Amino acid sequence: MTSAAEQEAVPDHAPERAGPPVWPGAPTPLGARCRTGPDGVTGTNFALWAGGAEAVELCLFDPDGTELRLPLTELTHEIWHGFVPGVGAGQRYGYRVHGRWDPWTGARWNPAKLLLDPYARAVDGDFTLPPEVYGHVRDWPQQHVADTVRDERDSAPHVPKGVVVLDDDDWSDDRRPKTPWQDSVIYELHVKGFTRLHPGIPEHLRGTYAGLAHPAAIDHLVRLGVTAVELLPVHQFAHEDHLLRRGLRNHWGYNSIGYFAPHAGYSSSGTTGQQVGEFKRMVRALHAAGIEVILDVVYNHTAEAGELGPTLSLKGVDNRGYYRLQSDARRYADYTGCGNTLHVVQPQVLRLITDSLRYWVTEMGVDGFRFDLAAALARSMHDVDMLSPFLAVIAQDPVLRRVKLIAEPWDVGNGGYQVGAFPPLWTEWNDRYRDAVRDFWRGALPDVRDLGYRLSGSSDLYAWGGRRPYASVNFVTAHDGFTLRDLVTYERKHNEANGEGNRDGTHDNRSWNCGVEGETDDPGINALRLRQQRNLLTTLLLSTGVPMLVAGDEMGRTQGGNNNAYCQDNAIGWLDWALPDDPGRAQLLALTRRLLALRHDHPVLRRRAFFSGRPQGTDGLRDLAWFTAEGAEMTEPDWYAPTATLGLYLSGRDIPGRNERGEQITDDSFLAVLHAGHRPLEFRLPGPPWAETYELVVDTGREDQSAPPGTEHAGGGIITVEARSMVLLRVRT
Repeated sequence: MTSAAEQEAVPDHAPERAGPPVWPGAPTPLGARCRTGPDGVTGTNFALWAGGAEAVELCLFDPDGTELRLPLTELTHEIWHGFVPGVGAGQRYGYRVHGRWDPWTGARWNPAKLLLDPYARAVDGDFTLPPEVYGHVRDWPQQHVADTVRDERDSAPHVPKGVVVLDDDDWSDDRRPKTPWQDSVIYELHVKGFTRLHPGIPEHLRGTYAGLAHPAAIDHLVRLGVTAVELLPVHQFAHEDHLLRRGLRNHWGYNSIGYFAPHAGYSSSGTTGQQVGEFKRMVRALHAAGIEVILDVVYNHTAEAGELGPTLSLKGVDNRGYYRLQSDARRYADYTGCGNTLHVVQPQVLRLITDSLRYWVTEMGVDGFRFDLAAALARSMHDVDMLSPFLAVIAQDPVLRRVKLIAEPWDVGNGGYQVGAFPPLWTEWNDRYRDAVRDFWRGALPDVRDLGYRLSGSSDLYAWGGRRPYASVNFVTAHDGFTLRDLVTYERKHNEANGEGNRDGTHDNRSWNCGVEGETDDPGINALRLRQQRNLLTTLLLSTGVPMLVAGDEMGRTQGGNNNAYCQDNAIGWLDWALPDDPGRAQLLALTRRLLALRHDHPVLRRRAFFSGRPQGTDGLRDLAWFTAEGAEMTEPDWYAPTATLGLYLSGRDIPGRNERGEQITDDSFLAVLHAGHRPLEFRLPGPPWAETYELVVDTGREDQSAPPGTEHAGGGIITVEARSMVLLRVRT
């Protein structure tokens, strides 16, 4: 529906020179694969699923941008395919897909738009989103019908291209750590944000995969004691138009457009396939250090947004085949808050996702995935369904069922909150843990019932269907929200730098600023804030379940109160490596290392089974017991009474399971005392048979955290617990 003048102004980009022949090739595998064809001729096989398309053109690009269009005439089970002799690694390409333009029925084919191959292994170029990359006329005067007017301008000069990549790596020299779930400690980091300011990394490698693979970066991870890094999205992503208009960029990367391609912006070695090798070398380096690699993946939506979004890939390949549409097929079903939702019930969408997952495991070496808004993937036609095709396919897949699977167990649609509902094989981000721990330490819990469940593995959520305590990924902070330091420094979000009038980001921070909003020179408040950070870290790392730390929290990183720094590709979103120069921050780092070493050394802190809470021997000792400040076991009324203090006894002699030699696992027993009150507390230590003597191991009330306190106390005696602090004592018999 363009004017004659507009149509006449469209340049003719049809090829003027003769291209190579296109042989039939094969419909599998999808994507562009270098191979040997008939008579030993080398070339590349191209295959694209485009269910309702009428024709498909393969577009090859020379280094100077000259385009050569080659029709793919072979069609097998809705897959258009062809083998092009002589085409090899490094070749840039895209597709033009022909079909009906009928937005009222969801058909949005537009051959004027060059499309990224959904299976492209590498992407070269940036998404800048000028009007030419939209399938509709973005600046149409009547905006309410703009998405129905097809734009005939060629997008090829303005969009990135896929790159043919040679697959020649068998990973025979790689050794995966294969850390058991119960022994795992996850460290969530951003490839660029973690390395961009690191003084020990050569400047030309900072912000890249090679920077994360550098010994200076890995040394921090190893000395800290984490077992896995969870990387914020590294799939190729695009920046949203509203950010580009404000001079900002998508920093976090939750706007995927290439599910097989490592994001080219994190490559130091090049973007015409070199990013693939650089990513693999990063994985190898982390594996050699005993660290697993988990990817945060965004299969719930893409960067093409809704009906007013750009046409970059799937929307132009087969809009109806890839996206969930409303009954009014012009509109997209949006369970993600990002404009669209992938239609995971469709076989070709399931294939895209599972092919991508297997590729990252088998050919890129990763060890697991954290699924953003996983509830959106578990929806059948509308409702979340734990027997959905996506979850069923994952459960039976011989590759994927063996890797770590983490769900963000919610989306923004009705019925989308699914914490505790995912089936065995899956672990979950446990936001109920986050909320209970935050509320306790800020003095906002009405009682300690919820806290008791969270500290001991959340059996109320996960003790079903064979699930274990490690189904709970415990966290106090994540990339989304306040950092640990900001959690005790701000009560209100300060997102002005995002350019959205401070309207973005959650209002529900469950934070406490210790009396002053923002940074202060008051030494008393700063000491309290450091103590609160020690409390939160100690609680997290001693709780049953899998702890997740956010990069920089161990050093007191701040975002200046920004709780939604998704668009802050700058010092706000980067880790400041000068923080440990401050004595208080150095002590925080020392405590984190010591707590992780303690967790590593003591299986009672890494249980594979839930506590029973019942007596385990003739002396009546329980594997888990709770105590009041008077040293008495808690009764039912105690759980409902307002209190700021909780004692937790973990028995090391009653740990279920056996070691690799079939021997019973035994360990020390521990008593943890959490006190969120604003005055010091006299706590009576349980006497025999619980313990004759206790050794003080951790005291967050102390400023010097470089070494354990080592003080001994008699069972039945009284210790003083400082205001708003936590102590951990080892039982001596």
